[in-house]
Amino acid sequence: MQVAVVDIGTNSTRLLLAALQDGRVTDELVRRTVVTRLGRGVDADGSLSQEGMQRVLDTVEKYRRLIDENGGAEHAVAVLTSAVRDASNGAEFARTVGERYGLEPRVLSGDEEARMTFLGATSERDPGDDTPTLVIDIGGGSTETVIGRPGREPDFHVSNQAGVVRQTERHLASDPPRPEQLDALAADARAIFLAGIPQERRREVAEAIAVAGTATSLAAIAQSLDPYDPSKVHGYRLERSECKRMLHDLAAVPVQERRKVKGLHPDRAPTILAGVVILLEVLDLFGLQTVAVSEHDILRGAALSIG
Repeated sequence: MQVAVVDIGTNSTRLLLAALQDGRVTDELVRRTVVTRLGRGVDADGSLSQEGMQRVLDTVEKYRRLIDENGGAEHAVAVLTSAVRDASNGAEFARTVGERYGLEPRVLSGDEEARMTFLGATSERDPGDDTPTLVIDIGGGSTETVIGRPGREPDFHVSNQAGVVRQTERHLASDPPRPEQLDALAADARAIFLAGIPQERRREVAEAIAVAGTATSLAAIAQSLDPYDPSKVHGYRLERSECKRMLHDLAAVPVQERRKVKGLHPDRAPTILAGVVILLEVLDLFGLQTVAVSEHDILRGAALSIG
C-alpha cells in the first residue's frame, strides 16, 4: 500500500510518498522539502499572510503531481501544525488545501503532533528497549519535546512556543546578530522550556533523538556534506560542544555568507542560529551532552498512523 503525507509546517512544506506493509515503512519512494515560511509574521499578526499561503499552495501543487506520477496513494493526507493551529485563518487555509489537491487536511493538536513525531523518530528502535527517550522536534513556531519508551505511546509531551521563525523574528534584528541578541533569544527559550517541562521529567531522560531541519542541517554541516546525504545524516550523533562551535562560526558571518556553508540549505540560513540556540537550551535543560539525529520524524509517524 502506498500512502502520501504532506507536512505543512511553520517553516517548510514536505512530502513523503511511502510504501507500507505489515505496519512498517518498506520504502520511501519520494521525499521532498521546500522552505515556504508559512509562519512568517504569525507571531506578531496572528494570521497567515497571503504570500506565505501562496508559497505553500504552489509547493503542494507540485507535490500532488509527484504523487500522481509515482503511482498515486491509497491514502493522502496533509498534516498542518503550529502556524496553522495558531493562526486566525488557519482552518480556512486547511480546507483550501484539502479541496484543491485531494488531500485529507488534518490540523494536528499538540497531542497528535507529539504522538506522530515520537512514533516516527522511534520507529526503528527495539520495541523492547525500556530507555526513557526524549524526542526533540524544533519547528518554525514551536518545539515539541516528547518523552516515552520506544514501541509505546509517549507518556509526556509539551509543545513549547519557541521555534526558529518565531524566535528569529523576536530577537535577531541585526545581521549578523549581536551577542546580546543571541543571549536574549537563549534566555527567552530557556524560560519557555523551564515553564513547560517539569523537573522530574528532565531527570528521567537517558537518551535523546533530534528530528527536523535544525538537527539534520547541523549533522550535514558537521560533516561538510555537499550534496546532502540522508544516509550520513541519519544516526549521526551531535555533541553539545560541536553545536556550540557551529553556533559561534555561523553567528560570526552575515546571512549571505551562511548561505554558502557546506551542508546548510541556503533557505535555512536565516533561521539556523535560532535553531542551534534552541537545541542547546534543550540539551542543557536535560543535562545531555549528545543527541542522535534522525531523518524519521512526523512524516514517517503520520504515514504509519494512516497506514
